[in-house]
Amino acid sequence: MADLFPIFVAMNNQRCVVVGGGQVAERKVENLLEYSVHIDVISPEATPKLQNWAEKHLINWIARGFQPTDIQEAFLVFAATDDPRVNRKVAGLCQEKGILVNAVDDPAYCDFYIPSTIRRNSLVLAISTEGKSPAYAKRLRKQLEESITDLHGKFVDLLGEQRELVKQRVPDIETRRAIFEALANLDILDLIAQGDDEQIRERMEECMSLWQE
Repeated sequence: MADLFPIFVAMNNQRCVVVGGGQVAERKVENLLEYSVHIDVISPEATPKLQNWAEKHLINWIARGFQPTDIQEAFLVFAATDDPRVNRKVAGLCQEKGILVNAVDDPAYCDFYIPSTIRRNSLVLAISTEGKSPAYAKRLRKQLEESITDLHGKFVDLLGEQRELVKQRVPDIETRRAIFEALANLDILDLIAQGDDEQIRERMEECMSLWQE
């Protein structure tokens, strides 16, 4: 049986701690900056990019070595120093307190992994090798990026709007499911590319009306 359960987590301004100030820590922070989180970076030194983010108040850089109290009230912790002993110390403290931790390049000390992702508006695809080969996950992501375009993301946003309308109009659960599936199978990417909103609405209304008659 699999040990890792893939989920998407609501961050909601949670506190995330990154221990380390090098290139690896920088990449972790760069990923986190895309989300609504409070980021504390713990490191005596930091890359120019991390320093720049701190100057812009995008992150809080605490310019000293790690202390056990740094993980208090943390939601996620990244142990991203260049010293495996420090990373394992951080990971051990987190696991004692039930705080999810990722220790770079040390799967035995990871509670979670960050997948390689493709985001197109509300459409998000995540690829993980469970820490076995991040490079291969990156390669697959690049291949998929060529076929999963912004049009797919716009389509998902339209489906989200229609989902709310269907929930308001159609009380029967099974009928709703049938409509959702029919909408998802509409071939309208060309119309989205053309920006033909009127034709898009007509096609979606036609699709829903077939199930409401």
